[in-house]
Amino acid sequence: MPGSRALPRRSLFAATLAAPLAAASHGARAQSTWPQRPIRLVVPYSPGGGTDIFTRALSAGLVETLGQTVVVENRAGANGAIGSEMVARSEPDGYVFLVDTGSLVMNRYVMPNLSYEALRDFAPVALLSQYPLLLTASGKAAFTDVAGLVAAAKAAPRSIAFGTSDAAISYAGNLFTRLAGVEMLEVSYRGAAPILNDLVAGHLPTGWNSTVAAAQHLSAGRIRALGVTTTTRTPLLPDVPTLQEAGVAGYEFAGWYAMVAPAGLPPAIAARMHEGIRAALELPQVRERLLSIGADLGAMGPEPFAAFLREDDRRWAEAARQGLITRAQ
Repeated sequence: MPGSRALPRRSLFAATLAAPLAAASHGARAQSTWPQRPIRLVVPYSPGGGTDIFTRALSAGLVETLGQTVVVENRAGANGAIGSEMVARSEPDGYVFLVDTGSLVMNRYVMPNLSYEALRDFAPVALLSQYPLLLTASGKAAFTDVAGLVAAAKAAPRSIAFGTSDAAISYAGNLFTRLAGVEMLEVSYRGAAPILNDLVAGHLPTGWNSTVAAAQHLSAGRIRALGVTTTTRTPLLPDVPTLQEAGVAGYEFAGWYAMVAPAGLPPAIAARMHEGIRAALELPQVRERLLSIGADLGAMGPEPFAAFLREDDRRWAEAARQGLITRAQ
């Protein structure tokens, strides 16, 4: 261009070499200086549910391992989409993170017009836990096991309701009705806590919950666990059969909790947060609390978690093509 001067070849080479070195230096500085102010962990569901319980236990440990205040903020609604969208639009500076379930990936296949995409708009930080879901029943329900529920549902189609709180849990409930050959009525809630409250009160006959959310009510005898969704029983509830054992052939599903950040988060901060999470999960008070409510404490790091998310996305895309999940109207 007129008036411009081309860089000499040696200078151009030096500039090209300097760019990644500068980026690496910036990342190292970010890791060494972060965090310098309070960190927000956004939970896109109501207080008292499994995601909230897990996040609050983890946050107490992160205060110790990161040396900063960690605030849990509930932004419930729209299958987790309200809180997720807020985080997706936040600055990727390492001071706001999202703790979500598998619905983070699944929502694009069940909710029209989402303004964000899990794989595009979030930076993977850590897979925090995988866990079985539970088919639970009110202590006031007439049936006490899966066979009794299936018989009652077949005798009176669409007369028995089941509560769900996000897309993944909705899938678990609808997979059950499909494989068991029954028609039931799905009732959507803003979180696990309202489901559990209605189960305890007898306003809702059945619901789908994580072990983390349901543990307290199960131990107090306020609700019943009819079956677990994984192919093996959970050590937390060794007497509760898997749904396959209870007669629902082919049933297999597991939930997960994970932490992500807005896309563009410096990799050094993601790595530092993952280190902080791993250390927090080793703290006796955190570990004992989470193990007591059935959480699996294997924290997968940013790179393997990114591959996990891609595989999960492929799973739900195929499920949508096969008609196993349907888009909300």
